[in-house]
Amino acid sequence: MTASVKLVLVQEAYDDILRRSLSKLSCDLGRLIYLASTRDYNTGSYHHDGLSSRFTPEIARKALEIAHRQVFYKVSAYSLQELVEEIEIYFAASHEDPKKVLLTWQKLEPFRIAVPVEVNPVVSRLFLSNIRLALAIFRFRQQSAPSDPSTASLPR
Repeated sequence: MTASVKLVLVQEAYDDILRRSLSKLSCDLGRLIYLASTRDYNTGSYHHDGLSSRFTPEIARKALEIAHRQVFYKVSAYSLQELVEEIEIYFAASHEDPKKVLLTWQKLEPFRIAVPVEVNPVVSRLFLSNIRLALAIFRFRQQSAPSDPSTASLPR
């Protein structure tokens, strides 16, 4: 297979994963976590049965790796406000109690696995720091929110 044919196939596989999977997720943080979940944590190799069956495992791996890195850099460039909004959307989409998810994320830091293997280490550290800050802001907002929805519009 020539290099140009391989690049075309990787682009087709990348477009496929965007169209079939990533477009159905509610936020970029969700896309990042999803893509990280396609990576074997022992080897760093990406796996996606559907993509591998339409292309080859090698093409699927490369497309997933590129998509993961691109979404990671996109989320890494978000402001803290945007990250808090992404966390709110992601937690709501999980259909779990946001307070429970928040506590788990603050204790276990599962977002650490969202960092691709081959990224700038400074960007990686910034991403992790910003996620921690966004979680603290989200927690503060949760604690400050009125518990009675009927008083939500009253000034504090």
